[in-house]
Parts: sequence; structure tokens; C-alpha cells
Amino acid sequence: MNAAPSTHIRAVITWIAIFPLVALGMTAIAPISADWHPVLRALVLTLVVVPVAVYLVVPQLFRGYAAIMRRRARA
Repeated sequence: MNAAPSTHIRAVITWIAIFPLVALGMTAIAPISADWHPVLRALVLTLVVVPVAVYLVVPQLFRGYAAIMRRRARA
């Protein structure tokens, strides 16, 4: 059984998932949210970004990481 990735690896993978989603999300909602309070903007953005990251992007990135680690272990 493979050991879980370190806390540092998990943090980097999570950041790799979150940063582009936040950047794209901010760009996407900018035209309609320019006059919104920043807290409302953050609320709407995180309502979309967090589930997409947690259920779709982060698991895919961890699968990719595991595949890379398996290839390294065989080499």
C-alpha cells in the first residue's frame, strides 16, 4: 500500500487546483460583479470553485501524482 503524500505535496497539489480556478472564476464573474461588495464576490466565487476543486480537479491531480510515483518506483 502506498503512503499518503506529505502535507507539503498535498498543499502544492491543492494550490495547483485552486489558483487557476480562482483566476478563471474572477475573470468570468468580473463583468457582472464589479459593483458587488468584495465579500459577496468571494462568497459567489467560492461557492463554485471549492466544489469543483474538491470533487473534480484535486482528485484528478492526485491520480496523476500517484501514477507518477508508481512509474518512479518501478524505475
